[in-house]
Amino acid sequence: MPLTSAGADDYGPGQGERRHSVRQPEAGKETTMSDASRQMTLVGFMQAQNCSLLTASWRHPQSRQDFLTPEYYQAMARALEAAHFHLAFFDDRLAMPDLYNQNHELAVKYGIRSVKLDPIPVLCAMAAVTRHLGLGATYSTTYYEPFHVARLFQTLDHMTGGRAAWNVVTSLNSSEAENFGQDTHLEHDLRYDRADEFMDVVLGHWNSWDPDALILDKNTRISADPKKVHRLEHKGKFFKSRGPLTVPASPQHHPVIIQAGQSGRGSEFAAKWAELIFCLLPNLEVGKQAYKKLKAQLAAAGRNPDSVRITPAAYVVVGETKAEADDKVAELDSLVDEMDGLVLLSENLSLDFGKKAIDEPFTTAELDSINGLRALRDKVLLLSKKTNPSLRDFITFSRKGSIHEHIVFCGSATDVADQMEEWFLGRACDGFVIPATHMPGSYEEFGRFVTPELQRRGLLQTSYKGKTLRENLGLPIDDAGWRVEAPEHAAAAQ
Repeated sequence: MPLTSAGADDYGPGQGERRHSVRQPEAGKETTMSDASRQMTLVGFMQAQNCSLLTASWRHPQSRQDFLTPEYYQAMARALEAAHFHLAFFDDRLAMPDLYNQNHELAVKYGIRSVKLDPIPVLCAMAAVTRHLGLGATYSTTYYEPFHVARLFQTLDHMTGGRAAWNVVTSLNSSEAENFGQDTHLEHDLRYDRADEFMDVVLGHWNSWDPDALILDKNTRISADPKKVHRLEHKGKFFKSRGPLTVPASPQHHPVIIQAGQSGRGSEFAAKWAELIFCLLPNLEVGKQAYKKLKAQLAAAGRNPDSVRITPAAYVVVGETKAEADDKVAELDSLVDEMDGLVLLSENLSLDFGKKAIDEPFTTAELDSINGLRALRDKVLLLSKKTNPSLRDFITFSRKGSIHEHIVFCGSATDVADQMEEWFLGRACDGFVIPATHMPGSYEEFGRFVTPELQRRGLLQTSYKGKTLRENLGLPIDDAGWRVEAPEHAAAAQ
């Protein structure tokens, strides 16, 4: 019973074999959803750890500290579902932030995202107390194997009644590499080459079982039709995997794919595979430009741009009045420690910021060598308007470790709804990924103040449309850049 409270390679034909390939649309076909039919996609950005995306959140007077218990995450799951969020997904890293001065001491001492639970068991605890909320987790294509990820998320989709999502990442830094027995982290573009093949294998395994393969007839003793269960027989540059997957087709056919690539190679990857794109945008004007560019990339990749949600990160600070919300922002700013940003910059960029003097410019070679989150580097280059920014510029323009590193919507319910509406109707996004400023009160306040105002304006769902996350997001099954071709069609194509 579900845990709920209520592109590619060609494979030769043969018995039980299957081909999957990138879907090509009709030439020149592109659709544009009208403003009248659009509603915001809302995503809770979670951390299975001692704090939210905002490191200082654990220091907030109203934040719970029982983050090693299921009740902590279940409280946030209930709040998100009550606020009509579509999805909660967990960001993740596979190492402590220990690159600043090559030591984990500061991260542990000041609670700078030093605890990282495996998100999958946490999601199962959240699924048990919700009925509609989508549940996603980050899993790396650099340090896991495709068969493992395919089985894990297909199982999660069954256990949640079709509410699973996978946030696909290529990982960020050398500390993660060392935890998995590697001396160095793969080069940025090579990680995405590996990730492309990883997706081919995972999607191929998810397609091992036809939706009607199970028979379960006790009288005939037939469990399933073997002709409808297919081997993959993948042999590529990075992976070799035979199959079939041991998990039958899931309620969504496959979990929803989330991706956060914004660099040149990363955005190509997102355009090919993602169904929900998580991005980092500094302001409305840049947001409009990035949105237009990403939608064009989706169309160029043979995707329907309206079938992919683009959702930037945004903090929401809401009060009865604008003055009250401003006071809350001041309180949040007072909780930030100067070490938060330095430790996190080192982690995100896979570069030891402890080796630089505060006003010493980074050399072009150093900037080019950054092998972590290049979107963060590019943001600093853009906002500083410098070819060679200094450490001070990275601190100033990234604003890492504070709520101001992302969009901040602040004010009364009307103020916040106005700001969100400006982005949404201005075609800078399809919705928002919202981290908590304190747990679980941040999401409870959103549901109490902002949700009713967005619903009144027709910008947010008032009920969940279906049973699965894919239905609630309005996403088709066949729009993740791939499709199934029946074996007989594959034979004809050869």
